[in-house]
Amino acid sequence: MTPDPSTQLVPTPTGYDLVLTRTYRAGAEDVWASVTEPERTARWFGPWRGEAAPGRTIEVQLAFEDSAPWSPMRIDACEAPRRLAVSTKDEAGEWLLELLLTEADGTTELRLVQHLTSAEQIGEIGPGWEYYLDMLTAARTDAPRPDFEDYYPAQKAYFEALA
Repeated sequence: MTPDPSTQLVPTPTGYDLVLTRTYRAGAEDVWASVTEPERTARWFGPWRGEAAPGRTIEVQLAFEDSAPWSPMRIDACEAPRRLAVSTKDEAGEWLLELLLTEADGTTELRLVQHLTSAEQIGEIGPGWEYYLDMLTAARTDAPRPDFEDYYPAQKAYFEALA
């Protein structure tokens, strides 16, 4: 089964914003805890360690990647429970990410935004974020974890067509 992607690619003055959205029947505080508390992030992305604060760097374990590496991640902004901006560099380049939460009537919309300078790698990046956000949903609902092969390469053409 190939899940339907829910991503938008929005042109910006400096490149593109890759925007993925999920909606949860929960308050923003609860969803915020799912994306910021290390014991909860461990269920869908990986745990983290260090002293978390704006301007500080923590280490995040990419628990569902080959060899589960630890990676440094800088916290650029933290406005609980509405906005978290982080950045990291690796062999694939620099990653600028924001998590934006909006709550209305007991339902929270989570938007993951990756700020991109080009859409060159979108066919690889997009399916990965769809997978991780569906992992978050599975962790929040105690559902079985999705299978990455349902996302990549299955969604690659969809994302390349966005560019």
